[in-house]
Amino acid sequence: MRILVGLGNPGTEYELTRHNIGFIFIDRLAKRHGITLKRENKWDAELGRGNLWGEPVLLVKPLTFMNGSGLALGKIARFFQIKPEQVVVFHDDLDLPLGACRLAQGRGAGGHNGVKSLVEHLASRDFIRFRVGVGRPFGTRAAAGFVLSRFAAEELVKLEKLGDLLEEGLRVLLTRDLQMAMNLVNMSVAALRAAGGVGGNSALKK
Repeated sequence: MRILVGLGNPGTEYELTRHNIGFIFIDRLAKRHGITLKRENKWDAELGRGNLWGEPVLLVKPLTFMNGSGLALGKIARFFQIKPEQVVVFHDDLDLPLGACRLAQGRGAGGHNGVKSLVEHLASRDFIRFRVGVGRPFGTRAAAGFVLSRFAAEELVKLEKLGDLLEEGLRVLLTRDLQMAMNLVNMSVAALRAAGGVGGNSALKK
């Protein structure tokens, strides 16, 4: 079984914000594949059990807030005896333009506090990460405020296409292998640059 975890902050005030793009994608997966997410207080998370393309998965949305994401996921991984390399994480990334994604394994946190928490509580960097681009703010706007801002209406089209890319990359990862999924997903950055869509500012539909 794989654990598929989206990072974000719980609460209506954080819905559809850039920092919650992991939550948004997990919600999208659950709806499209008929998996019910339920809050389970003993795990401090929302969980959904099901199958994607014939492969058993556990969808997870930690409710311990972004900086404590590893608190929930560490408990879940230990209980289900899931190795770090069987964990797949979706999180926002300021270093990638909106609409792009990179797939990686074994990298450092790169300043992302949610990923830092996962590394700490899984005691490993071997989990797989979909680094989902949200762009950087223009001018002098602080990054901390930018990631907590909601997506603008005109960004919905890009994010729907991004959701399709993430889902296809995940399908290849689960049914084929990591390298093939990397080849597919990591081409998105080059394609976006070639199309001229590399701006910083630009939600996935549920």
